[in-house]
Amino acid sequence: MMYQFAKCSIDPEKHRFLRDNKLVHIEPQVFELLLVLAAKQGRLVTKDELVEIVWHGLSVSDATISARINAARNAVGDTGRDQAIIKTVHGLGFQLIAEVTTADEQTVQAPPIDPVDTQVIRFAQSSHNAKIAFAQSGNGPPLVRVGHWLSHLELDWESTVWRPLLEALGHKHSLYRYDQRGTGLSSRELDDVDLDAFVDDLKAVADANKLDNFPIFAASQAVPVAIRFAELYPDRVKGLVLYGGFALGRALRAKSPDDIDEDIILGLIKAGWGKANSPFVNAFSALFVPDATSEQMESFVKMQTETVSPQNAARLRQIIDRFNVTDILPSISAPTLVIHANCDAVQPSSQGRVLASEIPNAKYVSLDSRNHIPLPQEDSWKRMINETEAFLEAITSGDF
Repeated sequence: MMYQFAKCSIDPEKHRFLRDNKLVHIEPQVFELLLVLAAKQGRLVTKDELVEIVWHGLSVSDATISARINAARNAVGDTGRDQAIIKTVHGLGFQLIAEVTTADEQTVQAPPIDPVDTQVIRFAQSSHNAKIAFAQSGNGPPLVRVGHWLSHLELDWESTVWRPLLEALGHKHSLYRYDQRGTGLSSRELDDVDLDAFVDDLKAVADANKLDNFPIFAASQAVPVAIRFAELYPDRVKGLVLYGGFALGRALRAKSPDDIDEDIILGLIKAGWGKANSPFVNAFSALFVPDATSEQMESFVKMQTETVSPQNAARLRQIIDRFNVTDILPSISAPTLVIHANCDAVQPSSQGRVLASEIPNAKYVSLDSRNHIPLPQEDSWKRMINETEAFLEAITSGDF
């Protein structure tokens, strides 16, 4: 169901906002705020309701709420002085006072979409009633990027850290990617979740897009998910690109000098997650991208703190650190490319070598880098992209 008001329409299923029938980009929290107001159809929405729905109960300041309200007014063509569409009821909350109507998607003319510069967001149903948000961008044969810890489809699309990789992967492919459960636009519940639940999310996205045989790009903790999927559904996997991954989670590995203790990471999360300019979050981020520019670091920190609650950040870390796919590696039949930074501080390169040595006929590429997340200004970036593109071309032509 779509909501229409004041020459605007908002589509919750596709996560799309239009004004004068033109696609308008707005931040995720502004989208959720407008959706709440539209769904109430003129009824008052209190600040407490907004915080619970938009910020998932996190503590936010009045200044933050006001900033999002101002952004929402700007999106719909209103101002704080006019308040012709969004009215502030002082001390109580807000109202969308323009007339709101509902319409089926077919009755609204959608603007043309440029597949290279635009992503389309939809939702798939997974196990435990989880709704998984996924996006499609690029042009060409399908490539699925497995969801990983702390992703957000909209923030990643604007991120100076992630956007270059998304453009590179979508240059010759229709790129499908999704927010894993617990983060981003997907369902936040994490009750009774294990490795196979994350595999269910990957399958749900593949099923929703009718993908029968496709290559997979997986990074970090998405690697065990991709491997488990390839074991369960070998006929659906054309090939695997595994970047910065592991076979045995941190909590299950023997202590070693090149590995970070789980308690240290959990301590950083619990000490400062969601706090603006927290030195703990900054230190945590520096583990992932030590060579990031100030702009990239700011983008990475914002993406993390707005993507997941402190509780889910810690819970996800505990789940992920207990993934174990060591026993199934020899059964993987899909062509496999393993890429790993030689000085990765988050997942040691020894884990990359385990993957490459235990998966039959896997190719191993070592990058001269200390960043867990690839950065486009690095010399190793071009090699990573070239190796990935060459691999994808080889498995398509049958030359791998």
